[in-house]
Amino acid sequence: MKFIFTHFLFLTCSFFYAQTEKNINQQSLLWTRYYHQIDLNNKWSLHSEFDNRIFINTVKENLFMLRINGRYKINKNTEIGSGFSYFSVSTQEPEINSTFNIPEYRGQQDITWKKELENSNLIQRFQIEERFFHNANKQSLLPGTKYNWRFRYRFQADFYWWKKKDQYLKTIAYDEIMINAGRNIIKNTFDQNRIYGAFQYGINKNIALELGYLKSFQKRASGVDYFDRDIIRFTFFHKISL
Repeated sequence: MKFIFTHFLFLTCSFFYAQTEKNINQQSLLWTRYYHQIDLNNKWSLHSEFDNRIFINTVKENLFMLRINGRYKINKNTEIGSGFSYFSVSTQEPEINSTFNIPEYRGQQDITWKKELENSNLIQRFQIEERFFHNANKQSLLPGTKYNWRFRYRFQADFYWWKKKDQYLKTIAYDEIMINAGRNIIKNTFDQNRIYGAFQYGINKNIALELGYLKSFQKRASGVDYFDRDIIRFTFFHKISL
């Protein structure tokens, strides 16, 4: 418990320290996601996501994302994963009109630890990302890409209100911090902090619905500009066991 408290305190302090900076751009968004999971056997599974994100105040496309990830269970409490993501970014600021989308290609690897309690789970995830951004200016895409690393740590707690056979209702809460690294990272080593809370309802053994609120505070490359985002997230989970 001392380990958990220390990490929670570190994440929370980092989040509130970031909010003391200036030039904060407040935004509201809606994220909708389809999450598909295929269990190949009791060790291996294949996960895929389709995620669309739009601004709410000025209704406008933010980005579209496609992710595929293979996962392996080492034991009851530990699993690892590796995958690839494609992002098509329309704009990060709805006030700015763009006639083209900027692609991002991302590799990722993670290790996840899970501790099961009577009516709850404690989950920790450490993830590494290799991010390739297509070069662009305000008018068009340019040749080549730029690259940086990103390191993510998430601490999550799930609490089950009730469970019966293949149905359940649970609450999800997590805090996640993200750190940038690489020669292109100069003023935004701290990338962002995300705090999330949600309800997830398992309709049956194959389908679940989740509705939650995510608070994202992100530092931009300038080092003085920030995005403070209020996000409503809806997810449709679809699971198939072979």
